[in-house]
Amino acid sequence: MIPLITPDDTARLDAIVSRGGTFSDEVDATVEDILARIRAEGDEALIELTETYDGVRPYPVQVPASVLDGAVDALDDDLQDVLEEAAANIRHFHDKQVDESWFTDDGDGVILGQRVVPMERAGLYVPGGTAFYPSSLLMNAIPAQVAGVDEIHLVSPPQDDGRPHPLVLATAALLGLEHIYAVGGAQAVGALAYGTASVPAVDTIVGPGNAYVAAAKKKVFGRVGIDSVAGPSEIGVLADATADPEFVAADLLSQAEHDERASAVLVTPHRPLAEAVQEHVEAMVPALPRADVIEQSLADYGACVVPDTMDAAIDLMNDLAVEHLELHVDDPWQTMTHIRHAGAIFLGAYSSEPVGDYFAGPNHVLPTGGTARHASALGVDDFVRTQSVLSYTKDRLDETGPKIATIAEAEDLQAHAEAIRTRLDRDGGSGSKKP
Repeated sequence: MIPLITPDDTARLDAIVSRGGTFSDEVDATVEDILARIRAEGDEALIELTETYDGVRPYPVQVPASVLDGAVDALDDDLQDVLEEAAANIRHFHDKQVDESWFTDDGDGVILGQRVVPMERAGLYVPGGTAFYPSSLLMNAIPAQVAGVDEIHLVSPPQDDGRPHPLVLATAALLGLEHIYAVGGAQAVGALAYGTASVPAVDTIVGPGNAYVAAAKKKVFGRVGIDSVAGPSEIGVLADATADPEFVAADLLSQAEHDERASAVLVTPHRPLAEAVQEHVEAMVPALPRADVIEQSLADYGACVVPDTMDAAIDLMNDLAVEHLELHVDDPWQTMTHIRHAGAIFLGAYSSEPVGDYFAGPNHVLPTGGTARHASALGVDDFVRTQSVLSYTKDRLDETGPKIATIAEAEDLQAHAEAIRTRLDRDGGSGSKKP
């Protein structure tokens, strides 16, 4: 079910890394058409496309407050308590990420600094396809709230009743979100990017989705910010002979059940462990509700890789740059010092990936498909902008102006140089004072 391979099987490893990197011509053309229609027709296209792709007409597009209140009332008390506790953990973690504006006196009355300014509007995409993810709402909304975003606008596909999944609605209400829209897919991304009568245009769009959502986010990037072009979920487990094969197998399956294109990879130099993990996977899968999804995922994108040494195993993991990396080794803290590329790292046998998915506090919106080489987890920084601030004085400009003009002339930008020279011989104020 999950093949045992060596690092020499580069074809399979390349397929795992590249499985989410491109979109088919059909997806690309469909998304292009959807975005063009949203831009030209607004709500009319938004409602029509939702009816076409989701089989239900979302009217009104915005979910009424009474529906949100009703969703909370219907929520299981135990689940509500757990969601609220998870939200508190996530908020506590992201509070640590907040950066403050700063200013420094550079002498001669010159002040330099940086402002940290939250975005005005953020758009949140919460999936509603093969599984429902209230946890994604927590992970996307809370960093935006911590950042101080003025307005958070949430889109999520409608279910048979024309509204987003009740768990999504209840979770949104628990977080105090007010702007919820029963639309999903590329059309929802287009509405957030371009604006319609019902859905205002936002400054950034975050949250995972299917290939159509990811393609739409990629196409609207530039008009709005995005978190990433997310691909299928993935887990990598780096293990030695001390690892518990049942724990490893269970964690591999926790990602394989996401969808058929999810990836689950064990890398260990200890062949008996790899074989034991294979046996546990075979035994566990039939009892799981999403067994068909898991079997397809493991057949196409799963692997137990057995290199010759732990050093080679670490090198391979750095090459894979996985979304979730678990370290089932004797000294995970020491091993972590050799890890350069991973979206999130889970240390030790009891740091199972679902702990991070749902409860501990770190964000579960992570770079996929090898992009952990250059990208990071979603966080507060995704919802703020930094603005450089400078306040010069005449004394400092008299001193440095000729140097500035020299650089401008070297770049053949004479007007830049003249903008400095017109000030050099004049009497003037001493610049603006620090606020």
